[in-house]
Amino acid sequence: MAEITLKGNKINTIGDLPKVGDKAPEFTLVGTDLAEKSLSDYKGKIVLNIFPSLDTPTCATSVRKFNEKAASLDNTTVLCISHDLPFAHGRFCTTEGIEKVVNLSDFRTCEFGKNYNLEIIDGPLAGLHSRAVIVLDENKKVVYTEQVSEIVDEPNYDAAVKAVESM
Repeated sequence: MAEITLKGNKINTIGDLPKVGDKAPEFTLVGTDLAEKSLSDYKGKIVLNIFPSLDTPTCATSVRKFNEKAASLDNTTVLCISHDLPFAHGRFCTTEGIEKVVNLSDFRTCEFGKNYNLEIIDGPLAGLHSRAVIVLDENKKVVYTEQVSEIVDEPNYDAAVKAVESM
């Protein structure tokens, strides 16, 4: 179990993120078009930007910033993943002009958070995903992870981009 904080108050996830060198667990999520999407649908390098909800300022900022950074990353797809309904993802992207990332929802099965050990198990955000970034190489192996220790803080965008660029 990973211990993180929400505004300084301790909360926990069900476990630790996959380790560098591990094969990323397969998943099935739902896109803004309501179609099921799996990890194997995406080729090249992949950045998983995972967060609790688009309805919070930090989560929305992370999608905007990864949208900016994705434009300069060759052979890379950024997947923004939360429990938000696909409609909320679609509305957010349309309103914000987000076009360089893929937004996906874990609302249907809720298995992604469990398989990646980032489901929050206590506190006011119980059942949602913790804030994390996982970078995968072209073979779907984990090359970088960040479990953001304070959930209201932004991830280290530069470290994630550097991990992508170093492949």
